[in-house]
Amino acid sequence: MSALPQAAARTGAARAYPLPARPAVAPPPRLRVVRAPAQARSRVPFVLACMAVLGGALLAALLLNTQMASLAFERYELSNELGRLQQDRMDLVAQHDARSAPTALAAEARRLGMVEANGTGWLRLADGSVQGAPAPAGG
Repeated sequence: MSALPQAAARTGAARAYPLPARPAVAPPPRLRVVRAPAQARSRVPFVLACMAVLGGALLAALLLNTQMASLAFERYELSNELGRLQQDRMDLVAQHDARSAPTALAAEARRLGMVEANGTGWLRLADGSVQGAPAPAGG
């Protein structure tokens, strides 16, 4: 290489960058002694709060379970009652169908003293004429 950089390095006169300025007095240290806290924090309030939350959750679960059981029992009772009412409705429909049969109606009419008509006729309201072959009922 060249002789100039080696000579400058020996003498220390020519440097590529300047040296930082050194303070005359050292600054005070940034660290300091800290005293321990007078009393350590107690964990009792936190533990009590956790126990209260847990107890509240368990109580809520118990109440919810009890309410669900009572509603399930009520639903069972209502389902049974609905089945009985459907059976009663079916029985009443069967009785109505039996009483409205033509033979049952005819027997009930005879019991009440009614007689069968011999012929049928229609009265026309527009002109007042009678159509068909009506005959008086026989007694």
